Amino acid sequence: MRFGGFAFAFAMGMQPFVGSDPVVHVLLQMPALVLAGAAFALNRAMPGHLVGAMLILALVTGAIWMLPRSVDAALIAQTGLVAKFVTLPLLCGAPLALSWPRIGPVLRGFLQAQTISMLLFLSFLYIHAPLRICNSYLIDDQQSLGQGFAYAAAVVARIWLVPVFVGPKFSLSRKASLHEL
Repeated sequence: MRFGGFAFAFAMGMQPFVGSDPVVHVLLQMPALVLAGAAFALNRAMPGHLVGAMLILALVTGAIWMLPRSVDAALIAQTGLVAKFVTLPLLCGAPLALSWPRIGPVLRGFLQAQTISMLLFLSFLYIHAPLRICNSYLIDDQQSLGQGFAYAAAVVARIWLVPVFVGPKFSLSRKASLHEL
């Protein structure tokens, strides 16, 4: 619970810097908001029949916030800013934390592989696009974000591959909490 508050406060503290640096906005603040929602929902019970709906809600919300238009809206409109601070924790982080332990290993592996491939695709897109994708950031900033996506893909891949080589003790199981990390 304390970690969720810390992650949310961290995201709030990043707000003055998001207008000038897309790496701070997309790779620090937005994941911090998702982590805040996940931490608040961790170790909570959820009825089994809601697992699919919660997972779909989290994936759709995450997909919406991957769109450059959504990133721009969070910078230029007050409603977009409020939507970011509400939807990422409540509609992405919390449902993901509630459904993740209850899904099977094949679906979990598929979603992990899809996350890594999407980060690499976004990296390629932001680095090689000849025009601005996000209207609020310059092309140089856009290319820095693309490099950040590549680094994020490498970090996420390493984190998810550690249990494969070291053993399940270091993986997040159904009963794992943020205190064990």
